[in-house]
Amino acid sequence: MASSVQPTRDDFAALLEASLGGNDGFEGRVVTGTVTAIENDMAIIDVGLKSEGRVALREFAAPGQKAEIAVGDKVDVYVDRVENVHGEAMLSRDRARREEAWDKLEAEFTQSSRVEGVIFGRVKGGFTVDLNGAVAFLPGSQVDIRPVRDVTPLMDIPQPFQILKMDRKRGNIVVSRRAILEETRAEQRSGLMLNLQEGQIIEGVVKNITDYGAFVDLGGIDGLLHVTDLSYKRIQHPNEVINIGDTVRVQIIRINRDTQRISLGMKQLESDPWEGAAAKYPVGGKFTGRVTNITEYGAFVELEAGIEGLVHVSEMSWTKKNVHPGKIVSTSQEVDVIILEVDSEKRRISLGLKQAQTNPWEGFAAAHPVGSEVEGEVKNATEFGLFIGLDGDVDGMVHMSDIAWGVSGEEALNLHHKGEMVKAIVLDIDVEKERISLGIKQLERAGASTAVATSGAGGVNKNEVVTVTVLEVRDGGLEVQVGDDGVTGFIKRSDLGRDRDEQRPERYQVGQKFDAMVIGFDRSKKPNFSIKAMQIAEEKQAVAQYGSSDSGASLGDILGEALKARGGDKK
Repeated sequence: MASSVQPTRDDFAALLEASLGGNDGFEGRVVTGTVTAIENDMAIIDVGLKSEGRVALREFAAPGQKAEIAVGDKVDVYVDRVENVHGEAMLSRDRARREEAWDKLEAEFTQSSRVEGVIFGRVKGGFTVDLNGAVAFLPGSQVDIRPVRDVTPLMDIPQPFQILKMDRKRGNIVVSRRAILEETRAEQRSGLMLNLQEGQIIEGVVKNITDYGAFVDLGGIDGLLHVTDLSYKRIQHPNEVINIGDTVRVQIIRINRDTQRISLGMKQLESDPWEGAAAKYPVGGKFTGRVTNITEYGAFVELEAGIEGLVHVSEMSWTKKNVHPGKIVSTSQEVDVIILEVDSEKRRISLGLKQAQTNPWEGFAAAHPVGSEVEGEVKNATEFGLFIGLDGDVDGMVHMSDIAWGVSGEEALNLHHKGEMVKAIVLDIDVEKERISLGIKQLERAGASTAVATSGAGGVNKNEVVTVTVLEVRDGGLEVQVGDDGVTGFIKRSDLGRDRDEQRPERYQVGQKFDAMVIGFDRSKKPNFSIKAMQIAEEKQAVAQYGSSDSGASLGDILGEALKARGGDKK
């Protein structure tokens, strides 16, 4: 008689295990199970094993979203272990989704297709992206075309990505959002480029500003608005006219379809101020402008918005020569200028600053005609004369031949020193060459000049031979004094003797005494002495007294006799 024993639960498990080839056939596989209950944020799932497994509800939801699952739903889960210490099956919905996602992603990576994902976390150097179960790495440089400061608005939003690299063994996937944007942008650029034409007027939004211009978004493609095309007036930086985010109206100046570069302009939509500039600013006209820029070679003056002229450094001042323009004018200063030249084609205007002021040379000529007496300070001494500062900030020159009667050259220049106040007569004025010739000696009357030439201070007379004492030895000669307390004077180097070897001041010492001849007087009636003149005079006298050299006596004999006679007289 057949047994009527009912099969037990273990018998069913044995039969199921036998049908599946053992529990080992479950582990490491993705199987389909049924949700039997939902308890405390956990889903109880039966996959046909001896015991059910638990899976957290968050594994059934996309990042940032709520899980949508109910009792009775069929779900795919990954069997990690058939039974744990609690006798439950170890199941994972994330692992199941990951395995399924990897299969799909590998196929899409092979075809270079776009994949959809969600940015859900931050990691070092970038972000994590959920690709429907598989976790990918999004480098910070691949988030957008331009650097993005705040990625928060891009998180937890499904969006397309491009897989750059993937390695299933290591579980690495690298994606890019930037590649999708660049591809989309390239498509938009190509479409826009076909519809844009040179000369077209279009509106755009300022996206970025640099020192040399601004980039304007024309609806998917950027154009460069160069700083020189912002306005006709001078602009130091684009932010003086526009700001990021401004909607601007521009004209397309040039389109390079090969490089897809577009040049834009704003000033082209304004009227050109240079039209009719030659008639508005005639040569010789006087206008007021504002200094906008200063350089080493001059200053730019704005006559009106968009029209500037250059005042060259040579046209800035009548009297200040070789001076930096910044020491004459300052930026933003209002100045009066004269139009010197206008070139409308080259958009250039030459201006004169000094021409708008009174010519000091003309003013001096009117106030001090030739023959009038003036007074000024000795500014400088050159090898040919003295420069005297005069009224109107002009200089006059006294040539060394016009310093004193009977004195010239270096000796005349030594009569006056820098900073000394002197009086002079105006000899000539050349306004065009900006020259004024002065004379100091012309102040002396003819009678006084004669007296100075023949008689001086201290009781010495011209052509008189006197004994002098050396007070100072100079390179140019000797400073001497008549006797021990008489009048002082000077002996030039060339007057120390007839021979070149004798014309050396270093041959003399302070305190040494010798005879010299008075040859003249300077303007202050100080005597000038000469040993050479004395030698020549004595030679002539000896020849006249003792006969010429033709008598057979040598010049040495004649001079010897003369010296003996002179010595006898002194005795």
